[in-house]
Amino acid sequence: MIIPTEPIGSLPRSPQLLQARAAFQTGELGEDAFTSAQREAVRDTIERLEAAGSPVVTDGEQSKPSFLTYPIAGSPSLSSDGVVIPFADGHQRQLPALTAGPFRYLVSADQYLRAALQHARVPVKQAVVAPSALSLLYPAAGIVGYPREEYLHQLADEAEAEIRRCLDAGAHVVQLDFEEARLSLKLDPSGQVLDDFVSLNNQVLARFTESERARIGVYSGPGADQNATHSLDVDYAELLPRLFRLTAGNFYLQLASEADPDRVLRLIADELRPGTRVFVGVTDPTDPRVETAEQVRDRVLRAAKHIPVDQLGTCDDAGFAPFADDTSTSREVAFAKIRARVEGTALAAQILG
Repeated sequence: MIIPTEPIGSLPRSPQLLQARAAFQTGELGEDAFTSAQREAVRDTIERLEAAGSPVVTDGEQSKPSFLTYPIAGSPSLSSDGVVIPFADGHQRQLPALTAGPFRYLVSADQYLRAALQHARVPVKQAVVAPSALSLLYPAAGIVGYPREEYLHQLADEAEAEIRRCLDAGAHVVQLDFEEARLSLKLDPSGQVLDDFVSLNNQVLARFTESERARIGVYSGPGADQNATHSLDVDYAELLPRLFRLTAGNFYLQLASEADPDRVLRLIADELRPGTRVFVGVTDPTDPRVETAEQVRDRVLRAAKHIPVDQLGTCDDAGFAPFADDTSTSREVAFAKIRARVEGTALAAQILG
């Protein structure tokens, strides 16, 4: 028996890349040299993931400025006063705000995928930002001559095109990063914002066939930036019924950092549809302690008591460095946790088999 295991996406940037990024921002390093440093970081990331035994790899988002803003980085139609995301330790991230239309992606994730495929010897997964996250760019006051409805239509077109390009380029799976789902319930306990998010994402998913959606997944978690979360205090019971309305074939859910994982697993089991697979988090990127393979094994076995094994997979609770400047976790710790996830999942599969 094999239980699939996959990373979520981001990994800490290499020290060499962080140095190159700082030099590029100050003008001490040219664009060609910075691009070369990014390519080398991608190569090193994939080699280290494969060395850790990962059966599916990502590029570690080494070339993304963040998991969220990469499609519009450098756009002249943005201001800096967008939605603020507060984290539990007091730090904040602020999104840009759109100032004019039409809306177009400047960067599509398939370019990251194609670069990763040049180095990988195993399947490559590609994470993309969910259209619901980018819907937050539209300002509450509106934009003269560019109504919100037109923006959302163009956003859905761009999101569909990006996913389709990644599938066509050979992605093992395309993962929509839907991290704003749980946060939306904290900001709007009525759930209306989350309902709108799910509706928008489903509009995009509906443009794909059933076989294509089997290669599309959705990640949801409480945030993981600088070893802090933004919505871990939001009850999963409020999220999961809405989350599982999404018509994706795979779901990636944070679980290792939950206080009562058995309760969450029961909730997942109640909502899980036939034909879908849920990857549960078995390592916690916000915890500096490296899990042992035996700890991971036990977490997988606990999950298997609630979820049919043929619908079960494992993942990390979150990406390890979703923003390029996040150095709270070292690459060594991240790869050690990944190795523990891979080995512990295999141990559980042997027992269950």
